[in-house]
Amino acid sequence: MLSFVTKVTAVKFALSSGIQNQKLESVMAKPLKDQAFASPDKVAELVQKVSAAIQQELPPVMAKMKLYLQNPSTRTILFKPIKTNIVEAHVQVQSMLKAEYSPEEIQNIINMVSIQDLQAQLCNLL
Repeated sequence: MLSFVTKVTAVKFALSSGIQNQKLESVMAKPLKDQAFASPDKVAELVQKVSAAIQQELPPVMAKMKLYLQNPSTRTILFKPIKTNIVEAHVQVQSMLKAEYSPEEIQNIINMVSIQDLQAQLCNLL
């Protein structure tokens, strides 16, 4: 997700800085959702991959953490920066989606989990 945010930021910066190359300018002048890397289908694929990674890769990590760290507060302290980074990436992507895509595309195609549901899902791992 963070690489997607970086790409979007780079595209927006290039547009705002007024690139001189006409061919590049015509490509960059398209709306974000018309860019190849940011089509609704590509964003939906990205969101699905991140969701699958959270569901498949984090539980084994947390199981190992429970194996080696008996104190729940220690696990909570160590997991907090991970949780914060995941939630912050989701917040950044959701704010971009609201600015660049229609509500129908966000809900029907991209179908990103709400921040509250994501936080609950991450808290359940502890």
